[in-house]
Formats: sequence, C-alpha cells, structure tokens
Amino acid sequence: MPTRLKIAALSAATLLIFACTAFAQVSSVEGDVKDENGQPLKGALVKIDRKDIKGHYQVKTDKKGHYFHTGLPLGVYKITLEVDGKDVDSVDNVRTSLGDSTVNNFNMKESKQRQQSLEQAAASGTLSKEQERGMSAEQKAALEKATKEREAALAHNKALNDAFNQGMSAIQAKQWDAAIAAFNKANEMDPKQVVIWARLADAYMQSGSAKTGADQQADYDKGLDAFAKAIELKPDDAAYHNNYALALVRAKKIPEAQAELTKAAQMDPQNAGRYYYNLGAVLVNSGQNDAAGQAFKKAIDLDPNYADAQYQYGMYLLGQAKVTPEGKVIPADGTKEALEKYLQLKPDGPFAESAKGALASITGSVATSYENPDASKNKKKKSTTSN
Repeated sequence: MPTRLKIAALSAATLLIFACTAFAQVSSVEGDVKDENGQPLKGALVKIDRKDIKGHYQVKTDKKGHYFHTGLPLGVYKITLEVDGKDVDSVDNVRTSLGDSTVNNFNMKESKQRQQSLEQAAASGTLSKEQERGMSAEQKAALEKATKEREAALAHNKALNDAFNQGMSAIQAKQWDAAIAAFNKANEMDPKQVVIWARLADAYMQSGSAKTGADQQADYDKGLDAFAKAIELKPDDAAYHNNYALALVRAKKIPEAQAELTKAAQMDPQNAGRYYYNLGAVLVNSGQNDAAGQAFKKAIDLDPNYADAQYQYGMYLLGQAKVTPEGKVIPADGTKEALEKYLQLKPDGPFAESAKGALASITGSVATSYENPDASKNKKKKSTTSN
C-alpha cells in the first residue's frame, strides 16, 4: 500500500515540478503613433507581418496613440501603419527578441517629409545618392552610430536566444551540466530574464538529485539561489513560488517550503489546494509521511471536493490505524470519511478499487453504490461489494 501511494503521489508532483519547463518563445512590439501635427493618433491600424514564415497580426492604437502587441513568435517582421484604409508608413526587417518589447514609433509628419524627399530623389533617378548628399556630417554620424547600435543589439539578442535554446535542448536530453553552462552564459548576457533563472534553477535541482553528499547540496544551494532570483524579478507569479517550494522540499527545508506555498496560495486561491496536494506528494516520496498528511489535509480544507486529496489523506490516516491484541483494526478519526468522500466524487476514479479495499479493511464491508454530486440525480454509478 505505501508503494502504491508513492507512485500515485510522485506522478502528481512531477506535473508541477516541470510546469514551467516548456517555455514558449514569444516576444512583443509596441510604439507611439503621432499625426502630422505631432499629436497622438487614436484608432490607427498597425499591421505586423512576419517575414521568415507566414504570419499576420494587427492592433489599433489607443487614445494616447500607443500600440502594443504581445504573443508574437520570435522572428523578423514588417510593421506597417494604416490610416483611413491607406498604408502611410512602414518599417522592414524588425527582429523581435526575448524580454523587453521591440519599440517602433511612427510620426506621420516625419513620414510625409521623408516621403517627399524620396519622391524627389526617385524622380531624379538618384535615390540613394541624393539621400546621402542631402545628409549633414552630424546626420551621417548619427546614422552610422544607430546602425552599429542596432547591429550590436541584434547580435546580442541572437547570442542570448542561442544560449537559451542550447540550455533547453540540454534539459530535454537530461544533460544537466550542459544546461547549467548554457543558462549561466545567457544570464551573463542579460541577468534580468526571469525565465532563464527559472530554467537554471530546474537544471541545478535535477543535477543535484543525481548526486549525493556535498555535491548534491552544492547543486541544491545554487538551484535555490536561482529560484530566489527568478522570484525577485517576478514576485507575483504563483507558479514560481510553487516550484521554489518543491525545490526547498528536496533540500529538506520544510518550513521555508510551507511559507512559499502559502504565498502561492494567497496569489492564486483558485488553485491553492493543488499547491498543497503537490507538496504532500513530494513529502510522501521523501519519507516525511506526517508532514505529507498535513499537506493533504490542508488541500481538502481549501477544497473539500478535491477528490485525489481526499484519497491521499484517507490513505495517510489508514497508516495511522491501530490494531488491538485481538486483531481488530481501529482507524484514525476521519479515515472512513475521507475515503468515502473520494468515492462519492470519483466512483470510477483511478483510486476507486484501492479506496474500496481500504474501507473494507477497516469496516468489513463497503457501500455498493456512490453518487457523484456533480452528476444527474437520476444517474448513479454502482460498484461491486468488496468484503
């Protein structure tokens, strides 16, 4: 029975430990749009077309003339400003990056002046040379500086993205040392990317789990430091607090883990029960059964209809049963209620037969039918009696 409990609990824990492992590489663009009088332009349409593969997105400016579009796949885009159904300006080969939004502003007054200059140059047949001759030394220097800065930024972003992708590939291959090296390299380039710190923490904790003694503790300490950095950068994300708590459990820092889970539950009360269930699952597999029982109890206190938590708590209580010299089983208070509650909620659930067997062991019989309170009152699930 304990082995079965460990396997079930470990499966639940694994889902949340790696909840953040799959990272969607998305980016965003934003900017301000001004009309020919230099005033914010409301309701202008900004079209964003991906160039490396097919993809079209669009957004309108708000009352302040600002536009923002997130969830864009990393790539190269052409951004076009449309006003009154006409394309009035565009910028090509805009490469987005992880982290801060790529900023691109539109100024229709400047666009009009630039367009007039282009038309004049095109009419003369000397577009590029005419533009160059019309630039002052200061303008040429500014253009050269801007070009170099843009090239440097593009090179930096590419290197950062390459390092991150190398780390993700290494995690998928369970090459923890390679993943750690790649994420550390990425952090040296940009230490303010929360997802890189979170992935680095995962890699250190996984690396430590395969070691023992001082080597394990060293990796665990580095993993906890990385999690703390991620939370420092994004303190309002319940998932990071949850995963930090699970890492603290591995490092046998239970009070600290409880504190982090409390924070997660306060930030995300809708899923609070699941945070404590996950803690209980990890505690079971680390042999801390009493602490696990408390975690499962907390989960059902927060959500009495959390069926799996009811089952796990009932099984924990079953382990607290006493046996008289005559061989009579005296279950701990609440055992029968927790197991029956699970069967009421999930009469055909994956733990149904186990719950029936446990009830039979303490009562000598088990009810023949249970009704899911969420199902129609006219439909009841029946199960065979177990003696």
